[in-house]
Amino acid sequence: MDDRSIEEILDTIGDQHARHVLAAISREQKSAKELAEECDMSLPTVYRRIEMLTEYDLITEQTLVADDGNHYKVYESNFESTVISLQDDEYRVRIYREENLPDRFSQLWDDLRAE
Repeated sequence: MDDRSIEEILDTIGDQHARHVLAAISREQKSAKELAEECDMSLPTVYRRIEMLTEYDLITEQTLVADDGNHYKVYESNFESTVISLQDDEYRVRIYREENLPDRFSQLWDDLRAE
């Protein structure tokens, strides 16, 4: 991650509204309307935070179909934890994601073949 990306992700995580959205979807997936109600935010504010969090791959979206046939999106957290450290006058951000074993093995195999 370059310095600009680290600063931007720190700004994103530092945003109070973004943290509220992340906390709300860490328990279960929710629609933007549900997030607005639970977090006491306007829909435009929720959508701006969703855009910010999606840009850094911190949330994922899924399209669902309601009983009446209308489509809507739900959002969920895309990571288990984040560690921010300061080492040698430099910030480092590490995002831990939940991966299943076959995906991890495939990534390891691809990494070994690249060397």
